[in-house]
Amino acid sequence: MKARVLALYLPQYHPIPENDEWWGPGFTEWTNVAKAKPLFRGHYQPRIPADLGFYDLRLPEVREKQAELAREAGVEGFCYYHYWFGGGRQLLERPFNEVLESGKPDFPFCLCWANHDWTNKTWKKGSSLRRDSMIMKMEYSMEDHVAHFHHLLPAFRDHRYVTVDGKPIFGIWSPHTFPDVEQFIELWQRLAHENGLPGIHFVGYTENAKGRTSDGKISLWDTKQAGNIYKSVLDKGFDAVMPSGMFRAQSMCHSTLSMLWYYITKNTFLPTSNRTDYAKVMRNYYVEEDAWENVYPTLMPQWDRTPRAGSKTNLLTDATPEKFQRSVEEAVELIKDKAPEHRILFLKAWNEWGEGNYVEPDQKFGHGFLQAIRNAIED
Repeated sequence: MKARVLALYLPQYHPIPENDEWWGPGFTEWTNVAKAKPLFRGHYQPRIPADLGFYDLRLPEVREKQAELAREAGVEGFCYYHYWFGGGRQLLERPFNEVLESGKPDFPFCLCWANHDWTNKTWKKGSSLRRDSMIMKMEYSMEDHVAHFHHLLPAFRDHRYVTVDGKPIFGIWSPHTFPDVEQFIELWQRLAHENGLPGIHFVGYTENAKGRTSDGKISLWDTKQAGNIYKSVLDKGFDAVMPSGMFRAQSMCHSTLSMLWYYITKNTFLPTSNRTDYAKVMRNYYVEEDAWENVYPTLMPQWDRTPRAGSKTNLLTDATPEKFQRSVEEAVELIKDKAPEHRILFLKAWNEWGEGNYVEPDQKFGHGFLQAIRNAIED
């Protein structure tokens, strides 16, 4: 086994009452994707899906086809984003709940808790139908953590749930903003053992660079901090780290002045642009610490958030399946000496169409990005 590829999966492609209220009837990620326009010569927009069309995740046949495509590409399983805001409040839970309850598709899965606030900038550029910026706030309490665990226990016990060293994987998107996360992890580990599980394998997501240097100065970005950042996550009780080198790599492709101008102007009316060639970014995306046994690097096929954010975003240009394949091969080389169970690569992402960050077939590249994964990892 060269690599265990787990694909981060967005369950947003179906109408929900909250989105109807916030952005208008029938709003899904496709609303922004379909309206996207090219912003400069050669800009690949709009991005139109091929095999699956503008799908609705309430349809089981769509979920079956996604699993079939993933399996053919050598993807081991889907890592569904999980939205739990405290007090039992959830969003976008229907697709995964139906996968769990129906037993279909018979395809491995795990969960990544997207533990961040939702604001009216989450999905759509500009303003929503509601003026308040806070839509749903994350709330934490030890009592709620107990309820949260028991809510997910049937999933952890499902034979399809992806494990490492026999323990179900559970990702946490924002470990640094999670209050008392050490106590949360201790509590869930205890609850896991009390309920017949060998434990939980906690994975924390993080960028591998900092916006400030070690002496506190603004750096945009401090590119030599990966080891310290990874240790800061592991020291909180996490078993592993899921890193992204996106901002580090972009900062290495631009001057400090151009990066500073982008961050100053991105929330203003002033013109701004932060375009970077995909291949140049990927040459700086990984760091030597990604070869650590408890670090699971991410694969980034493309990146273009203009459907959500307009010109006020940091997009990558000229991504192709061939260039992506080379980056996957580099990641596979980084993890080759790890124990087979730990040769994990998180694909970021399977279907983030509004961020131009997907491998599902589209009208331009067809199955190209899926085939790139298979080419890079097959024995």
